[in-house]
Amino acid sequence: MAFATRQFVRAASSDAATAAAKKLLIKHVTIVGGGLMGAGIAQIAAASGHTVVLVDQSDEILKKSTKGIEESLKRVTKKKFADKPEAGAEFIKNTLKNLTTSTDAASVVHSTDLVIEAIVENLEVKNKLFKTLDKFAPEHTIFASNTSSLQITEMANATTRQDRFGGLHFFNPVPMMKLVEVIKTPMTSQKTFESLMDFSKAVGKSPVSCKDTPGFIVNRLLVPYMMEAVRLFERGDASKEDIDVAMKLGAGYPMGPFELLDYVGLDTSKYIIDGWHSLEPNNPLFAPSPLLNKLVEEKKLGKKTGEGFYKYK
Repeated sequence: MAFATRQFVRAASSDAATAAAKKLLIKHVTIVGGGLMGAGIAQIAAASGHTVVLVDQSDEILKKSTKGIEESLKRVTKKKFADKPEAGAEFIKNTLKNLTTSTDAASVVHSTDLVIEAIVENLEVKNKLFKTLDKFAPEHTIFASNTSSLQITEMANATTRQDRFGGLHFFNPVPMMKLVEVIKTPMTSQKTFESLMDFSKAVGKSPVSCKDTPGFIVNRLLVPYMMEAVRLFERGDASKEDIDVAMKLGAGYPMGPFELLDYVGLDTSKYIIDGWHSLEPNNPLFAPSPLLNKLVEEKKLGKKTGEGFYKYK
């Protein structure tokens, strides 16, 4: 019996080792999109020892992105190396050494292990990018999207590497938020999935896994919650101020739903709910809101425009 047990353990260990050997060790990363999300992902990847190329349309955008990364790194080092300023300076230096920029994605993906897309939330634009990069990236390269609301499967189908395609949904601000949603489509191979999970851990995040369902985990729960708060207000059942206070004091949320909507951007929330509604028009959770539509039409998009559900100075 003991011999059989040892044989089983040895076999299991051997299988695990074989599976691990098949996984791709991601060292070189290309991130397309130099906005807040793309720059944040570039920062944590470079800080964890990965060679990173950050890509965007112009040098001007990339200079702004790099400056933002440097400022963010300074804030990190103030906390992480409070008593060791020299170590903090070395950390910044080494991180920036791992980071380069480019305005030509096709020319830099030839030696990359992972491409992470963090551009505009437009399926047609994303598909065009992936279709192009698919021609230039090596066979082993994994493609991933940082989308928060679009279907990963549809993007994967724009390429010839459906088995090497998944979702990596980081949260804003990337350097601070610990969560990453790793999305596995029906075609994503186990090797790709495990490689994305390992990469997420390597950059210091706590990954959770989800199938390619609208909104994945967090937004699938969060967006309908915010929309139901709007409907509650639209019906006149409670004021937006009282709804926000109730959720902060009664549920322990750091922000109320209307504060969160203004923070996220009403246009972003409308875009997400409209997309889901088109996919599942009979799902009451995805029903559009006349009030939200009206505010977006009036360009009252939240904090970024100075007014949404609330006014900001």
